[in-house]
Amino acid sequence: MNSRRTFIKNAGLAAAGAMLLPSFACTTAAAKRKTGIQLYTLREQIPHDVKGVIEKIAKTGYKEVETYGFNAANGYWGMDPKSFKNLLTANGLTSPSGHFVIDDFITSGNKELLKPLIEGSAAIDNRYFTIAWMGEPLRKTLDGYKKVAERLSEAAELVKQSGMKLAYHNHAFELDKHEGGATGYEVMLNGTDKSMISFEMDLYWIVRSGNDPVAFFNKYPGRFVMWHVKDMDKTNNAINTEVGSGTIDFKNIYKHAKQAGLEHLIVEQENFAMDPFASIKQSYEYVNRELIK
Repeated sequence: MNSRRTFIKNAGLAAAGAMLLPSFACTTAAAKRKTGIQLYTLREQIPHDVKGVIEKIAKTGYKEVETYGFNAANGYWGMDPKSFKNLLTANGLTSPSGHFVIDDFITSGNKELLKPLIEGSAAIDNRYFTIAWMGEPLRKTLDGYKKVAERLSEAAELVKQSGMKLAYHNHAFELDKHEGGATGYEVMLNGTDKSMISFEMDLYWIVRSGNDPVAFFNKYPGRFVMWHVKDMDKTNNAINTEVGSGTIDFKNIYKHAKQAGLEHLIVEQENFAMDPFASIKQSYEYVNRELIK
């Protein structure tokens, strides 16, 4: 995960009803088309050919992308936010969410550190400013998680001023048991205002940690507006495989999309046994054939 952290840093009632329901909980044709991909999936390719990678993603059928790695100096892989937004638009893509790491703010409380990131996120019309990772020093104890929850709430106020909402993306470490059997994930879910902070559930990490995604949907309904759909290899649970080729029962999980509050379904994969573009096509086809139908 060190490499990941490095990369991350650097017209009737039916129509009206469709607008009211989470886009992936309904069965409209429009919902079927909005499968997203986390661009970290193509982290080896995109820094060298941003335009080419975005074009290939669009041709595969994806309609949404989730960014990572933005910074004020380099923008989006050398493109300023306006140019990157124009590139997405030209390819029929939108970006509902971006991944950011804000450990320095959590440690210091200095909101000036957040402003360039929030500006870059808002400039490409993100709906969610998503916290992607937390360094180990911040998550050693439940008190540490309580401080994180407080800082996230502070950040959420600033994010809201830019017309977005703050979200948090999990790994497995948030599910580690601390004193009394409590977990950091529970501290953050219970210690934040659902009207201000949502969660992006990485289904792979939840399952790998030995937990059931549906149990969280039932306990915290409406909190999990985004999912990372990432499958677990059948022989080695430490690696990913194409969606539908592994051990995670996405069909059962997806039945609970409405309870979760799902709005954006985002494919992600961190390693490949085939050409990455063939892989993302296979995952896209499974999601649209078996889940969004």
